[in-house]
Amino acid sequence: MVRCKFRCTSVTKQEGWSGHKFLWNYKFTAVMSGSEENQSFFAATPNGDLSVTGVKDDLFEVGKEYYLDITESEAPC
Repeated sequence: MVRCKFRCTSVTKQEGWSGHKFLWNYKFTAVMSGSEENQSFFAATPNGDLSVTGVKDDLFEVGKEYYLDITESEAPC
């Protein structure tokens, strides 16, 4: 498992599909500074940008930081 740390940079609403009135787009960027922990994450784990979409509008807040755990799937491809 690899644990990364990201900061939410934007939350936007778009027209929905598949029975959902709206979809919410959440954008994140890897932390680089702001604390010793953030500097450690930046030096030791993958960094970059992340974009996810959900049907709930309150999953993440702009400006807050979140951990992302990446674990290999045991399911066959």
